[in-house]
Amino acid sequence: MHRVVVLALDGVYPFELGIPKRIFGNAGDRYEVLTCSADGGPVRTCADFTIAVEHGPQALRAADTVVIPPCDLALSTTPLPRQVADALALIRPGTRIVSICTGAFVLAAAGLLDGRPATTHWQLAETFRERFPRVALDPEVLFVDDGDILTSAGAASGVDVCLHVVRADYGSEVANRVARSCVVPPWRDGGQAQYIEQPVPDAATTGTAPTRQWALENLHLPLTLAELAEHARMSRRTFARKFGNEVGMSPGRWLIAQRVARARHLLESSDLSVDHIAGRVGFATGTSLRQHFHAALGVAPLAYRRTFRVTADGKAVA
Repeated sequence: MHRVVVLALDGVYPFELGIPKRIFGNAGDRYEVLTCSADGGPVRTCADFTIAVEHGPQALRAADTVVIPPCDLALSTTPLPRQVADALALIRPGTRIVSICTGAFVLAAAGLLDGRPATTHWQLAETFRERFPRVALDPEVLFVDDGDILTSAGAASGVDVCLHVVRADYGSEVANRVARSCVVPPWRDGGQAQYIEQPVPDAATTGTAPTRQWALENLHLPLTLAELAEHARMSRRTFARKFGNEVGMSPGRWLIAQRVARARHLLESSDLSVDHIAGRVGFATGTSLRQHFHAALGVAPLAYRRTFRVTADGKAVA
C-alpha cells in the first residue's frame, strides 16, 4: 500500500488539509493516508480552531508521498524554522513531494525548488518571485508536475493535483472513479488565468504571459519564434530572453511540452488517430508526435492510450 503522509504546519488551511484523505482515501485500498505535525503536537489552523493529529514527524520517514498543504507564510522564512527544517529532513531521498497552494513557499524556502518549475496561488505570485528568484514560477497553471516534486495553485487545485497523482499511479479509470465519488471533474482544462478577476493587462507591458496564452489557443499552428515575438511586440532576442526568465525554458521547448500535454489529453479522451492528434496539437506529422512523445514520456502514444484511455462504460481500452 502506498503511504501518503500529510504534514500539517502551523496556520494550516482546513479545506486543503482534508483534500489528500478525500482523494486518496477514495481510491480503494491503494493508499494509506496519515497526518502528522512537525512536533507531534496539536496544530493551529487558519480558522478559529486547533486540530489534534495522531502522528509526529517520524511518520515522514516511511512516506512514499508527502503532501504539504498551505500554512502560515511566516514558516517559509530562509532559513526555515528549526522544527520545520528537521521535519523535512526526515523525508527519504526520492520521495514524491506535493504542495498545495502556499505549501510551495515552504518547499522553496527549503531550497527544493531551485532551478525547477513550480506554481502557487496567483495572488501571491509576485511575492513568491521576489523571495525565490531561482524558481521558475508559472502562476497560470493549476499544477506543475516536475517528477518527484509537484506544486499546485490555490485551494481546489489541490484536488486537481491529487487526482493527477492517482491517474499517474493507477490510470484514468481509477482517477475517474475517485472524481465521481467526490463529485468533482476528473480533469479541468485551462489554468489559473480563468479565475483572475482583474482585466488582462496589455501584452506590451506584461512580459510573455499573454503570448503564452495565445499560443495555447493556437497550438495547432506551426508557431515560429518570429510569430511569438511579433505577437508579444518584441524582438526575437528580447522575447526569447524574457520567456526564458519567466518560464525557465526556451519557447521551443515550452511549445513541445504543451503539444505533448495536449496530445496526452486527446489520447485519453478521444478515439482520434495519432496522425489526427498530431495535426490538432501542431506537430507536422504523426512521426514527429511519436518521437517527441517518446522522448518526453518514454512510451509510444498508442501504448500510452492503452494504459490511460477509458471508454464510455468506464473500461480501459484493450
